[in-house]
Amino acid sequence: MIPDDTKRRLMWHGVLLVLLSGAVVPVVENPRMGLAAHLGGIMDGMLLILLGLIWAELTLPPRMAGAAFWIMLYSAYAGWAAQLLAAVFGTSRAMPLAGTGHVGAEWQEALVLIVVVSFSVAVLIGCGVVLYGLRRNAKSQT
Repeated sequence: MIPDDTKRRLMWHGVLLVLLSGAVVPVVENPRMGLAAHLGGIMDGMLLILLGLIWAELTLPPRMAGAAFWIMLYSAYAGWAAQLLAAVFGTSRAMPLAGTGHVGAEWQEALVLIVVVSFSVAVLIGCGVVLYGLRRNAKSQT
């Protein structure tokens, strides 16, 4: 991946995610979870925009940089999607605070939980790789 292209793609997806997270609050089963999805989409979009802005500072081998790009992109969309699905379905098992008083069908609860767990793992791995790419003296080591 070309660094400038990657930077632009991350920022593009960040802005798209902010745009997509817009007006879902009033049309979901659980408006409180819809608000969480809205805020989560904005925060995930901002994370992608910021990652795009610092992308040139990362010192990573090409394959690791490609993995970091895709993992962070997946984690941003999965985090938003999990919250949006929980809001639409009215589930609460994976996100009990915003889901209080709501219960979805068993398959809906399971689907949201799978997406939440995959998001959690992806964001931890992705942030770890980004931190590794930002390590001190990394530029002088290559």
